[in-house]
Amino acid sequence: MKLQAKRMVTLLMVVVMSVMVSGCFNAQKTGVVDVQRVMKDSAKVQQFQEQLNTSGKDLTQKLEQEKGTLSAEQFQKRQQEVYADFVKQKQDLENQMDTLINQALADIAKEKGLSVVLYKNNVAQGGIDVTDDVIQKLQ
Repeated sequence: MKLQAKRMVTLLMVVVMSVMVSGCFNAQKTGVVDVQRVMKDSAKVQQFQEQLNTSGKDLTQKLEQEKGTLSAEQFQKRQQEVYADFVKQKQDLENQMDTLINQALADIAKEKGLSVVLYKNNVAQGGIDVTDDVIQKLQ
């Protein structure tokens, strides 16, 4: 009986060690991306920002033109409507940017065999920096 117990313990230890060792050899590759640099350096993101700026200027000009024909109360209401339109446009553009960046990250992760991509500002050290790849993919 003691011999069987020793064999079971030994077998269990071998299985546990095998699992631990196999985990060490299956190291996952981690990527990092500097989103602030992507937002600053990407031509596509700059295009979205220009679109938003132009829209904001157009809405402001339109509102200024209407100012003379509206009462103070009507103007305030119109101002709120214009602001709501601008916020909606901003959210739509931000959603489009997020979608493009996430798609670029997914493509790059697949190409480079990365199991996860983290924001660089949350990583003290390590990881494969894919920021330049994302900027290039967004051209």
